[in-house]
Amino acid sequence: MFTTNDVLETINMVEREHLDIRTVTMGISLLPCIRATAKETAAEVYDTVCKKAENIVKVTQELSTEYGIPIVNKRVSITPASIICAPFASEAAKIGKALDDAAKTVGVDFLGGYSALVHKGMADYERTFISTIPEVLASTERLCSSVNVGSSKSGINMDAVSLMGKIVKETAQKTEKTGGGGCAKLVVFCNAVEDNPFMAGAFHGVGESGTVINVGVSGPGVVQHAIEAIPTANLSDLAEMIKRTAFKITRAGQLIAREAAKRLNAEFGIVDLSLAPTPARGDSVAQILEEMGLESVGTHGTTACLAMLNDAVKKGGVMASSRVGGLSGAFIPVSEDIGMIEAVEKGSLCIDKLEAMTAVCSVGLDMIAVPGDTPAETVSAIIADEAAIGMINNKTTAVRVIPAPGKVVGDSVDFGGLLGRAPIMPVHKQSAAKFIARGGLIPAPIHSNKN
Repeated sequence: MFTTNDVLETINMVEREHLDIRTVTMGISLLPCIRATAKETAAEVYDTVCKKAENIVKVTQELSTEYGIPIVNKRVSITPASIICAPFASEAAKIGKALDDAAKTVGVDFLGGYSALVHKGMADYERTFISTIPEVLASTERLCSSVNVGSSKSGINMDAVSLMGKIVKETAQKTEKTGGGGCAKLVVFCNAVEDNPFMAGAFHGVGESGTVINVGVSGPGVVQHAIEAIPTANLSDLAEMIKRTAFKITRAGQLIAREAAKRLNAEFGIVDLSLAPTPARGDSVAQILEEMGLESVGTHGTTACLAMLNDAVKKGGVMASSRVGGLSGAFIPVSEDIGMIEAVEKGSLCIDKLEAMTAVCSVGLDMIAVPGDTPAETVSAIIADEAAIGMINNKTTAVRVIPAPGKVVGDSVDFGGLLGRAPIMPVHKQSAAKFIARGGLIPAPIHSNKN
């Protein structure tokens, strides 16, 4: 068992280097909540979430005070809602409202899991459920949604990819007043994981136990500070320093995760060590890459630097926790990282380079704002490209793209808070509509056949 002494040196990083526990996320199985009607199920869903998570805010505040580590977000993830809504998918919005109401009642920042897993095919109820996503995201405040459209084992469901391009566009249109902000709560995955504590893609996998605590730890500023201390080190020594720093950060997450699970009568799930940036200067993954020797993130060498960073973070984290999982590595969301924002604005970072970087980062194209008139087929093609990277490389990839209504290249859209500000990025004008219209399934790669 880790004690306070294990994290004493880490405490000193809190004020100067933005070290925090980014999220404590409680995963809750809602499978026992299914009833004969949507109304009855919604009532049971609301009651279950409120009962299981009633103390999550109180407990995290107590832990933050006791150990001196800020805990930024308190969240809940639930069983993919398409499963809960299968008998009455056309009324899924009732479940969505109940989930949002429960999130408000218990005081969590976000609730994830208005989700569907359609990587190999879509049943009729899943297609109906997915069609409710735009309206549900437009009419709720804290609910997040995700759809898994591919996996390394099954391939890429291009019918689902085509549908999700339309869903993203519709979500943006229905949330026009917030710059398409509903899309900031919608993620399209390949190889989605069951124990991800980070929003907007968190859901509680059916392979998980009833109630689980997963913790996400973040410390870009801590890593940047460590690199600054060895300005002339070679890359081997730099990687070793990042590993040691990640180890220290993860110890804090392990302690908080175990204590939170004990006090909330839940199982300890995993610690997700992902360097998740914020819009604050000094809390940026892009600035880490630039401290490694790049004049600006996006220039040649960026993918190599990110690959080394991601690998070193994982190696250090694995040594410090009994259970490392989730996405673990380094996030590269544009709107949430001041260094990424500035790189886009100066022209050194484009979507094509970001796509290359996603081959070696934690997830994928995250919080990318594109012109509001971007066709749905282009959005689908962006999703397909990213899913292909995930499928071939046997890693999680995702797309959280915002076609900002009325915005053009040169504009920006401000979502506020941790979601930050997104400069509008250009997309290719050449159409992929004929490719997307083909539909069907992109087969899984030969190396996936491992049985």
